[in-house]
Amino acid sequence: MPQKEKENIISQTVSSYGGKLMSFIRPKVKNTEDAEDILQEVWYQFSSLTNLAEIVNVGGWLYRVTANKITDKYRKKKTENLEDFVYEDEDGTFSIKDILLLDESAGPEVKMFQDEIWKKLFEALAELPEKQRLVYTENELNDKTLQQIADEQGENIKTIISRKNYAVKHLRNRLRKLYEDLNN
Repeated sequence: MPQKEKENIISQTVSSYGGKLMSFIRPKVKNTEDAEDILQEVWYQFSSLTNLAEIVNVGGWLYRVTANKITDKYRKKKTENLEDFVYEDEDGTFSIKDILLLDESAGPEVKMFQDEIWKKLFEALAELPEKQRLVYTENELNDKTLQQIADEQGENIKTIISRKNYAVKHLRNRLRKLYEDLNN
């Protein structure tokens, strides 16, 4: 299939199904970013196919792949955002992000805890390879989508997702140690 014809099929398909697929994904995942990531993975897989013209039911194929991507996301139980760093103690559940976002009026103990978390977070970020650190900070701190980062770096979206996942695993381990140290 000529490249131009393939590009036209992809463009028409994205135009026809983009909104429908997002509406299908969004209620099934935690946040819009996860939904966008899943949709990007679907489009990447679709655009990577060599036999686009041979797909008899494009809509059925897209929904099946999308459902599989959603299932994969749950199966892997990936935790990708600061709001997912949640811990339970005898007083109930709290999230590190909630603590980081409390204002100064919360008291000196909270301020001290916030400072310690930020310090440990940036120490842990400094331990990461540069490319993983860049993806994490651009996505989490600068609110760029993983697709924007991939485009800016000229990288495959799967590479960017992988770098983010490695960074998150490292940070999760480091913040868990901090939590355990502060509660012992």
